Amino acid sequence: MKRNSLLLLLLVMLFTSTDVLAQRRVASAQQDTSQLVRNYMDSLNIYKARLDSMSQVNAALQNGKTNGALYRLFLPPTFYHSPASNMLSLTSPDLGASDWAVDAALMGIYLKRPDLLVNSEDKLKAAGSIRNDVEVPQTQNVELAEQVAPEPEAAPVEPIDEEVLVTKPNFWTFKGDYYLQFLQNYITSNWHKGGESNYSMLASMTVEANYNNKQKLKWDNKLEMKLGFQTSRSDTVHKFKTNNDLLRLTSKLGLQAHKKWYYTLQLLAYTQFAPGYKSNDEFTYSDFFSPFDLNLSLGMDYNVVAFNKKLTGNINLSPVSYNFRYVSRLGLSTRYGLKEGRHALHDIGSSVTADLAWKFNDNITWKSRLYGYTSYKRALVEWENTLELKISKFITTNVYVYPRFDDSGARDDELGYWQFMEFCSLGFSYNF
Repeated sequence: MKRNSLLLLLLVMLFTSTDVLAQRRVASAQQDTSQLVRNYMDSLNIYKARLDSMSQVNAALQNGKTNGALYRLFLPPTFYHSPASNMLSLTSPDLGASDWAVDAALMGIYLKRPDLLVNSEDKLKAAGSIRNDVEVPQTQNVELAEQVAPEPEAAPVEPIDEEVLVTKPNFWTFKGDYYLQFLQNYITSNWHKGGESNYSMLASMTVEANYNNKQKLKWDNKLEMKLGFQTSRSDTVHKFKTNNDLLRLTSKLGLQAHKKWYYTLQLLAYTQFAPGYKSNDEFTYSDFFSPFDLNLSLGMDYNVVAFNKKLTGNINLSPVSYNFRYVSRLGLSTRYGLKEGRHALHDIGSSVTADLAWKFNDNITWKSRLYGYTSYKRALVEWENTLELKISKFITTNVYVYPRFDDSGARDDELGYWQFMEFCSLGFSYNF
């Protein structure tokens, strides 16, 4: 009986303690829920106040009722005294909603990101005084966009069915100059001043093929060919003979050193087409490969562009130059500076080449070529000058003057080592 009473008492105590714990848990949960609701309501009130402040600022901007304090938000971050003094003041300053919003934004920067500040109000005042003569507040009529317009959608890229052909740039340029000219002179046998009738013809062709990759490398090639004949009644030995004969190749490879200067390797080779005679003389004074000159030189080349591109060309200076002379006819060896019975001559020296063209106007052009070589035992200087007068598109007249110095041959009693040739001709020309 006593055991049953004790067991009943224990059960009553157990149920009573469980009920008390449950009531306490319910009260605690109700208390936590009430605090969470209060915190949430406080957050909503804060955001509502901010929205109201922004709405007031927007209304003030639209109505022009602002003192222009917003400029501080768009300048480089600067520490101003007024935001801190207004926020920490014991009394509430009489400020508008926009001023309070600007001060709050600036204080947020001062407290959270002081590293962004690059200036201060004291530095600005030291750099220049602030104007105090502006009494009327400056107003701006600013309208804030409620919604940014969406960006236009880009048109879809459609695949190209056709093949795209990419052409390789062409660094080669070609040009040529041709002319055929005649000269006729007729004099009767009883002409009071005497003289002799004669006919002459001159054909010339110059072609160029030049490579320039517009960076560092260029390669210029020029082939010159001239051949002229004349006839005279006094010459009973030859029906006609040459008065101008040239076959010359100039090839120049250049690597740019600085602007208009190039390191250059130049090859110059020249001879003639036909045998050369004098009037009433059967002796052959020159012939094909008699002589033949080949000059290989290493130096620097300068591109000339002056007088508004009217004077163009190049000047080549070669301190190291190898010259090879070959004479096919052994009878002409001593005439061209070789030892008797020898075909070839080798020597090393220095050379200079200047090839210029001066276009005075559309109808007058002067072309000049100066070539000099010395082995320090012998010297050769050639200066070719051509004055071209254009009468029409296809008719021109040329005045050609050619002085030459060569001390490798025999010395003339009157002119020494100097030689001279000149002619004037009229005829047809074509160039591209």
